[in-house]
Amino acid sequence: MTRQLLTLTTLASVALVPANPQSRTMTQGPHRMEIMLERLESGKWHTIDPGLVLGQGDQVRFRFRTNFEGYLYVTNQNSSGNYQQLFPHADTGQDNHITPDHDYQVPATSTVFRIAGPAGYETVYWLVTPARLTAAPPRLDPVPPSYKGTPSTLTPRCDDTIWKARGDCIDHAAGPKLVPRDVELPQNLAQAADQGSRDLLFIRQNDTAVISSPVPLTGPVIYEFRLAHR
Repeated sequence: MTRQLLTLTTLASVALVPANPQSRTMTQGPHRMEIMLERLESGKWHTIDPGLVLGQGDQVRFRFRTNFEGYLYVTNQNSSGNYQQLFPHADTGQDNHITPDHDYQVPATSTVFRIAGPAGYETVYWLVTPARLTAAPPRLDPVPPSYKGTPSTLTPRCDDTIWKARGDCIDHAAGPKLVPRDVELPQNLAQAADQGSRDLLFIRQNDTAVISSPVPLTGPVIYEFRLAHR
């Protein structure tokens, strides 16, 4: 099945499935999450800088892991302002349970997201909760299909220093960020942002984006991952 999105296109239906368990234990901070952005190049997946400015037609996926148990919800706001829940979804699989020290792929290896649409930023919201939202409060329903946020008017910009050094267009506004307090969000994401921790630490280890909390997370945590593209 093909799901059409305005700027991200899934080429087939998927599910969130664990890859091989990691032997390394993630010990920085009581709770820690890692996201890696991968791009398909010449038939092989390569981890890329989370701030890399992508081009039209680029095929990408995420790798995700934590050192704690929970449930993952992923929602995208494209550069035109439209929202769509990416995971869980009838087309992408409903099993969004995550366990410590396992790699997960969003979407699965047989499916990719394809960059398309107006130049700007995809804002991908990552929500991790300690319990399934349908089983315990707060219950967060999917974004209504009619909801539309403010379209992005920003254009990705290259860091000239990095461009001259290695030829990559890196935009430091891309990658994982804390959700701004004044940003307009659909009610389900706004509710999580109000209740979630705002003491998150964002660091980069090579091409891995690390989000950690100095204290154990006892409720929902939400942050955004901006994908810059031309």
